[in-house]
Amino acid sequence: MEAMEIDCEANSGGKDEAKEQWTAKPVMVLLVGAPGSGKSTFCDLVMRVSTRPWVRICQDTIGNGKAGTKNQCLTGAASALKEGKSVFIDRCNLDREQRADFMKLLGPEVEKHAVALDLPAKLCISRSVKRTGHEGNLQGGKAAAVVNRMLQKKELPKLNEGYTRITVCQDENDVQAAINTYTALGPSDKLPPGFFGQKNSDAKVQLGIMKFLKKKDPPGCSDTVMNVSPEDIQSRATKEKDSNQVLESCEEPKKASVGSSISLENAPTLAFPSISTADFHFNLEKASDIIVEKVEEYVNKLGNARLVLVDLSQNSKILSLVRAKVAEKNIDSKKFFTFAGNITKLYSEGGLHCNAIANATNWRLKPGGGGVNAAIFSAAGSALETATKAKAGSLSSGKAIVVPLPSSSPLHSREGVTHVIHVLGPNMNPQRPNCLNNDYIKGCKILREAYSSLFDGFASIVRTQGESCKYNLEKEFKGEVQREQGSRNGDQKAKREAVSEVDMNKKYKSFVKELGPNVGSSGDGNTGGQTRKAWGAWAQALYDTAMHPERHKNIIEMSDDVVVLNDLYPKAQKHLLVLARVEGLDRLEDVQKEHVTLLKTMHSVGLKWTEKFLSENNSLIFRLGYHSVPSMRQLHLHVISQDFDSNHLKNKKHWNSFTSPFFRDSVDVIDEVGQNGKAILKDENVLSMELRCHRCRSAHPNIPRLKAHISSCQASFPAFLLQNGRLVFSEGKDANS
Repeated sequence: MEAMEIDCEANSGGKDEAKEQWTAKPVMVLLVGAPGSGKSTFCDLVMRVSTRPWVRICQDTIGNGKAGTKNQCLTGAASALKEGKSVFIDRCNLDREQRADFMKLLGPEVEKHAVALDLPAKLCISRSVKRTGHEGNLQGGKAAAVVNRMLQKKELPKLNEGYTRITVCQDENDVQAAINTYTALGPSDKLPPGFFGQKNSDAKVQLGIMKFLKKKDPPGCSDTVMNVSPEDIQSRATKEKDSNQVLESCEEPKKASVGSSISLENAPTLAFPSISTADFHFNLEKASDIIVEKVEEYVNKLGNARLVLVDLSQNSKILSLVRAKVAEKNIDSKKFFTFAGNITKLYSEGGLHCNAIANATNWRLKPGGGGVNAAIFSAAGSALETATKAKAGSLSSGKAIVVPLPSSSPLHSREGVTHVIHVLGPNMNPQRPNCLNNDYIKGCKILREAYSSLFDGFASIVRTQGESCKYNLEKEFKGEVQREQGSRNGDQKAKREAVSEVDMNKKYKSFVKELGPNVGSSGDGNTGGQTRKAWGAWAQALYDTAMHPERHKNIIEMSDDVVVLNDLYPKAQKHLLVLARVEGLDRLEDVQKEHVTLLKTMHSVGLKWTEKFLSENNSLIFRLGYHSVPSMRQLHLHVISQDFDSNHLKNKKHWNSFTSPFFRDSVDVIDEVGQNGKAILKDENVLSMELRCHRCRSAHPNIPRLKAHISSCQASFPAFLLQNGRLVFSEGKDANS
């Protein structure tokens, strides 16, 4: 295989017993889009967490980290596909001719998809002009002309080019939905064929019968989505020609419209299975009608909260029925969608954060049996059974009960699930108690009641959490203002009394407005000034490790004050974290004078580990420090070797977070807190600085070139790093040797 950059996270996850026991064909995904449309980011976000082995073929880096040729991309893609890996083709691919050769690779042995990032030209140009360190060095003023020129040749992919699946993304929400679709695609999963996501289009466009024509979206259908096979499109187009009628496509719910960059990502979310259609044998057609009916009734009542219908397989009959029926309704696809995955692992395996999940339970509210009930009780551990017993001893058909999930439950700490809603539907299975003997008049009535009870229970969670979060944020914010006012005068008590309630309310309202409509939800906001960070579920992992180390196997040292573990995604040969075991120390901003002893303990533990590493390899050099604004909750000290030799160091943010002023050396933090009661912090703007070698400070256009340079750079470290013990190395060794 030609030398190339393979941005591959080939994770192998265990298959669920209920999933099909076969390995799907490798998938080749042609990314189609102008420079600045986000193709490389798309690949990175999918490959970071996907369980399917992916290889990124990027023409900008395929020649030993430098730009290569299309033929190199074809060779690299063919080689990876023959090895059974799936492939992203990361090049512009803006016209049919550019895509044609890739479509010939390996014939039917490979599934061929296209993801077109058809974002506004203005956005692509803005991104391209502003970026620095681009792999292909397309940035600055010249980028605008290049993007404009390339977009003039744009020809969106069509099914008759040979694709089994095409996804067109025309805004950020569409892109995130597509990212989640491919993130959730496991090694044995297969995505349904068809055309998804293009607005302002009809079947004729997809067949190449006519040029792209802009027209208004069909009435009541703001995001037109087609989910049909090429044969369906051909049939419909023929009917349209015969009847001279306009074919209007209808909307399908977008799969997993969640993620860190969309407006509803932090919205309260309920994941629920289809009630009574598994063990209780309820008719699927009737059940799907009721699901759509109840979703339509409740989706707007729940505000910005989301409902997600979940089943294990992409080929699930109930998911297909619901998707088809929702397509005929005017239901917001950001507030209701379907998702294929294990309901107990939606976040860890699918990237979908749901704070509540529904359990299709039995009348005894007991573990056991099979299906969803057994899986949820097992995943949640004994904490769920105990909490359920405290709420009720049994449940009637058509009813639901909300059970707050204790933080000690693995389902809470791992998946971010705060509530389980047990719901009991009607039974049509003669092998189960209370069988209705095919009485669907009564059965449908009970099933409607079950969904109403379920969604009412979720609504109560949304209301309660909203009020609680608002209260806690207001209380926390007032404390911040009081501390700020007091520190300015040196008399915190007097200033606290001087802050009027009117002024406080005014500032708090402004603060809430700045945070947006999801204030108090588990989003991952920015810190700075008086704004406090609202930590997402994934960002709580270090906190849980520090507070409950007995639950975690990755601890390499533990004491009353700290725990030590290797960084899960190390950015150098040696990279570990020293976590403070103190409540309320979320980040460096929280540290005060009273914590100096703890900071010294953390530093001492870090030094002990550097000594161990240096005894094994005395060529290493270490830095100990903190990020000014951490991405994960709980104060933690980074102990990191300065080789930065790691496949996990992939982008500018990674690099600058350890080599810019954003990284605060531990010795300086101890001095500053001891003298002034707080550490000096740098905001996140420094993370966008150009890429510079941490030794000689030379500039480089992209990460591959920077890595190639630092692997051989022998320049002296900057003078400030050689002072005050900021660098740690073997005794008798010169840090610059």
